[in-house]
Amino acid sequence: MATPLPATLGALRASEFTPARLARTVKDELRENLIIRLRDSAKTKTPLFPGIIGYEDTVIPQLVNAVLSRHNFILLGLRGQAKSRILRALTTLLDSACPYVAGSEVRDNPYAPISQFSRNLIAKMGDETPIAWLTPDQRYVEKLATPDVTVADLVGDIDPIKAARSNQDLGSELTMHYGLLPRANRGIFAINELPDLAGKIQVALFNIMQEGDVQIKGYPVRLPLDVAIVFSANPEDYTARGKIVTPLKDRIGSEIRTHYPENIEEGLTITAQEAWSKRPSSTIEIPHYIRQIVEQIAFSAREDKKVDKRSGVSQRLPISTMELVISNAERRALLHDETLVVPRVGDIYTALPGISGKIELEYEGEMRGADTVIRDIIRTSVQNIFDQYFADTDTQQIEQWFNLGGTVQLNDAQSSTGSVEELKQIQGLFEKLSPLDITAKSQPEIAVSAAEFLLEGMYAHKRLSRAEERIFSAAEKKSRNDEAARYAEKMREREIERDDYAKNRTRRGFN
Repeated sequence: MATPLPATLGALRASEFTPARLARTVKDELRENLIIRLRDSAKTKTPLFPGIIGYEDTVIPQLVNAVLSRHNFILLGLRGQAKSRILRALTTLLDSACPYVAGSEVRDNPYAPISQFSRNLIAKMGDETPIAWLTPDQRYVEKLATPDVTVADLVGDIDPIKAARSNQDLGSELTMHYGLLPRANRGIFAINELPDLAGKIQVALFNIMQEGDVQIKGYPVRLPLDVAIVFSANPEDYTARGKIVTPLKDRIGSEIRTHYPENIEEGLTITAQEAWSKRPSSTIEIPHYIRQIVEQIAFSAREDKKVDKRSGVSQRLPISTMELVISNAERRALLHDETLVVPRVGDIYTALPGISGKIELEYEGEMRGADTVIRDIIRTSVQNIFDQYFADTDTQQIEQWFNLGGTVQLNDAQSSTGSVEELKQIQGLFEKLSPLDITAKSQPEIAVSAAEFLLEGMYAHKRLSRAEERIFSAAEKKSRNDEAARYAEKMREREIERDDYAKNRTRRGFN
């Protein structure tokens, strides 16, 4: 049975929580616990920060160095790069319990109180002074920076009502209303999106970061705070002049850059960890190629010229998309009373509402329309993953069946069993699904998903056509008029290039 934590100052003095132990600063506490964690991690091969994926060789070492150096630091990265999660993970480096004077707004160290309230209470009650305890999560205070944040929000202000009730002068410490920073004393204070703070608010942070104390209003009341301050920001905002005050930037010990997953496998692991894929009322089986396509959408969007690179493509995109894909497959299974839920490529197209809100388009993309751009990205993603499975597969027999007038419709209005019967009409189709381990004994839901993936891949390569109603048919043959128009367009472009070249040569001659 665990020993109960001391409830009074006298009991605290007789416990393991000695004055020397509580005299450590928060940064020293983080450092000492991190050293212990590093030694254990080397022996057990466990991650320092569970749930943070893809940063083992890049971000985590820099983060460790910043903590070991007792730095205030900032995480620079685009949206959806786990910045807030990393900051919150710092609480795992704090002690499991931290004592403070009960009732103290600034969570005073019982052995060295900084507030007048705690000093008066200890002088009055002595060893009977009540002690309360903080958990690591309670020692983490987070604030999203917005332009309307005031100095009073962060630092504090004079409370005239409190002064009137207690019959104190306005300059008395007992009339102060403490802001977030004093209330984060002996803990971690995080500010997200730092550049969004107004300039005068950033200036208010100078003295806290340099000297470690805070002054409220113009009164001679200074509190020597013990706070580890961490920030997050978008790199473009952080480096833009006028967004952040240079002296504040100079006082930040380390700048740590985050990044998106470097490969598909890292992205798959993150999405599998974060997406709600285990539904209580359904048996769900997600084919690996569906996971790959959903992840490839994010990678393709980050490379697409019509998508704004400065805004980034959040890792939340594949997470939200996967959840919507599963939900559409679940809806189809419920409509047809099927026990197994298996997502298909067609379900990815129904997830457009989860994708459109996650990307910002350049001018060219806005002219084409968000839905058109997203559909092109999905089609490109299907093509890339299709080539990983069927690059060496001869699909001429399938194409020939469609060229002879065959059509197939795959939508949510038909059950998986009915779709399988319709797909069996296509000669050689199921024989070509061996790369996906599909056999004659495969369940209908799995077989239909694999067959639709093959047909969608052929459509992406323009070997087949597909209507919006998801009717697959023969590929459209290129007309001679279209080819002539394209040839004429190429010739016009060459003439324009030739004229520009001649003009440039003429100008150089006159020089």
